[in-house]
Amino acid sequence: MLPPVLDLKDCELQLWQGGSLTLQSPGYALLKEHQYSFGDSARSAARLHPREVNTRYWWQLGTSPLKPALGTARHTADLAHAHLLDIHLQGGQPDKLVLAAPGTMGRNQLALLLGIIEQCPFEAVGLVNRSTAVASVQACRGPLLHLELQLHQAALTRLVVDAGTVSVDQVLPLPGCGLLHLQERLVEVIASAFIRQTRFDPRRSAATEQALYEALPGTLAKLKLANETNVELNGYRARIVAQQLSETGRRLLDSVEQVVNDSDEMVLVDPIFDLLPNIIPSIPRAKLLDDRALIDALQQQYSNGEHNIVQQQQQLHFIQNLPTLAGDDPPAASASHQRVNTDNVAPKAQPTHLLCASIARPLDTTINGSGWTLAVDAAGWKISGAVPPQVNGQIYTEGNYLAVGDQILMGNGDIAVLIEVQS
Repeated sequence: MLPPVLDLKDCELQLWQGGSLTLQSPGYALLKEHQYSFGDSARSAARLHPREVNTRYWWQLGTSPLKPALGTARHTADLAHAHLLDIHLQGGQPDKLVLAAPGTMGRNQLALLLGIIEQCPFEAVGLVNRSTAVASVQACRGPLLHLELQLHQAALTRLVVDAGTVSVDQVLPLPGCGLLHLQERLVEVIASAFIRQTRFDPRRSAATEQALYEALPGTLAKLKLANETNVELNGYRARIVAQQLSETGRRLLDSVEQVVNDSDEMVLVDPIFDLLPNIIPSIPRAKLLDDRALIDALQQQYSNGEHNIVQQQQQLHFIQNLPTLAGDDPPAASASHQRVNTDNVAPKAQPTHLLCASIARPLDTTINGSGWTLAVDAAGWKISGAVPPQVNGQIYTEGNYLAVGDQILMGNGDIAVLIEVQS
């Protein structure tokens, strides 16, 4: 079995064990009352205690004196070491880890990282370029790019597929296009909407500014399924229209456009970009990766040959080329990634209830929406009517069967989910 895997992308370090995601911990370090905390707890206080938070220690991993100082940490390597210890403890203290690192980590940083791990209570048994891994299972014979998002920058990795091997050709950092920059632009637009509509500025208070950042993922998720949504803060409500956020990623898109100079290049896009407005549709030949893309690729590589991922020699090297396995059968999609059937074939798993606003309504009769009807025929559930709703973020095409996990936009803006309740 593939050993546990730690994905070192700093916007969300992820620990995978037994093929399952067991821990997510973004690259935030918080010093409070002489104690460090990391991950979500540190991120949730970033606006409340901005002088006690550091988010650069993975991006700027090194041994230069830490400026500004943060407690007893001498440099960013000390914070990275403490974060690794925290992940190891919360993750059940695995004995061995395979490390998946972004290509933007330079040789000196990788050497320092391995030196840090020698002081940790676990062993690193593999070190692989995460872009190479996800590209190795794609059905593509020519050059392709991998777009990933980090806290302080984005990165494009150009890969070459040749003679059954995929390898890194070039790594291009995109400064000023990181998750923190994108969040700041999104928050600025939403805060401006509050000021226009209510005269309330959520950024005037650290508490409401933090609350606005916390509400951002949910707001973006709703706007993927509807053209507008409401955001409520401190008793105030603002209406946010998707179009208002469409230009927040312009700098990122311009940077990508300067690199993607070949119309035949496929661009593999990390799943976090799917939440950001107007990014995926604006990138030519973009292929959105699944949440499990990295771990599934590593598992396939490990099954193909243990030595591809796990290195038995004492000195690890950074794996930047792997055999292509695009001919292997892809892993089955989980229910959370299913989409509306487009071949008019009813799914095997039939929904039994419609979950909306925490209430599961049995699908034992026809359900009427705003201009549409959800009804069952001999094979499964379909929608009919003059005004079809959005399903999974796209206008429903009449005749397609619905499946467990499909999301329907209701007339009041709520999202209803088709679920299966087992007796």
